[in-house]
This record gives sequence, structure tokens and C-alpha cells, in this order.
Amino acid sequence: MKRLIFFLILVVGSARLEAHAFLKDAEPGVGSTVQTSPSEVRIRFTEKIEPTLSRIQVFDASGKEVDKRDVHLDHFDGTLLHVSLPRLGAGTYKVLWRVVSIDTHVTNGDFTFRVAR
Repeated sequence: MKRLIFFLILVVGSARLEAHAFLKDAEPGVGSTVQTSPSEVRIRFTEKIEPTLSRIQVFDASGKEVDKRDVHLDHFDGTLLHVSLPRLGAGTYKVLWRVVSIDTHVTNGDFTFRVAR
């Protein structure tokens, strides 16, 4: 009986961890250097997200927000958020993200990428 209870706790605990939307991959990649200015930042998460409660922001080295503030969910993929960018100059950019998964769990994080020229 104790083993069954332990197993159930383990399974339920694992399922709860899976319910959060964490960063799976991004374009530009986390910590990457790109040769030319990207037209957008795309972040794919491990779970479907609620776009109206989620955001991506991109900041230059001086802390100025440089994205076009048009965060939107991909039309075909409920785990992929986009935000458009103007033409960026050479430098390092910080991406801040905060998402709410469709089951209402909130996660957030940040990463940088660099534009070479």
C-alpha cells in the first residue's frame, strides 16, 4: 500500500511539473550571434499558451524596448509566440518573456542574442 501511495505521489507530481510552459527553443537562438538583423523573435514553449496573457519584449543594451509590441500566437502552432522587430543595429539584445499556459500556470525568463552587423 505504501508503495502505491508513493507511486501515485510521484506520478501526480511529475504531471504537475509538465503542466508549465517552459522555453523549448527560440529564434534567434538563446545566446546566439546572428550576422544580420532578425525580423522577429520566435519562442516555442513546451505547452500551449494563452496569448492574451503572455508577452515577449526585446531590449537593446541601453534598456530601451525595441520590439514592435505586436506579440501574437502562431496561426498553426499553439506553443509558438512571435514578436516583430525593426531593423536592429549591431549589438547585444535581451529578450524577456512571460507566458501563461492554457492551464493558467505562469512562467518567465530571459535570454540574450547578438547581432554582428
